[in-house]
Amino acid sequence: MKGESAMKGAGGTEGGVGQFFLGLFMMCGGFYMLFNAITVHSSFGMGMGIYSWNAFGSSYGITSGMIMIPFIIGIGMVFYNVKSLLGWVLALGSLAALTFGVISSIHFDLRSMSLFDLIVILVLAVGGLGLFLSSMRSKSN
Repeated sequence: MKGESAMKGAGGTEGGVGQFFLGLFMMCGGFYMLFNAITVHSSFGMGMGIYSWNAFGSSYGITSGMIMIPFIIGIGMVFYNVKSLLGWVLALGSLAALTFGVISSIHFDLRSMSLFDLIVILVLAVGGLGLFLSSMRSKSN
């Protein structure tokens, strides 16, 4: 009879604690190396076009500086009357549009590395994840 005295492993299952920590260590190391190899840069500026559309054969666009105009008007309306729904909509809508514009201008690049480096990173990250999740599973089956 599997009694109550059986020691539980990782996650309260009968999985191995050593396997849990080895998987956790491999996974953390692999994902750290992967994220460290990614460079992030943005092309966002006050003159950058955020939104554009084509109408009547011409292209119209809104720059990031233009987004600040309804924001300033909205802030002025909110300071004049805090219950102004239009002021809150202008201020919060402009902030949301500006945030979306900043996020959409972000670019991710993977730095140049050898195939061996990439394989080591992926084996550590995905292999560690597999060991980590496997240690959570019950060994009785």
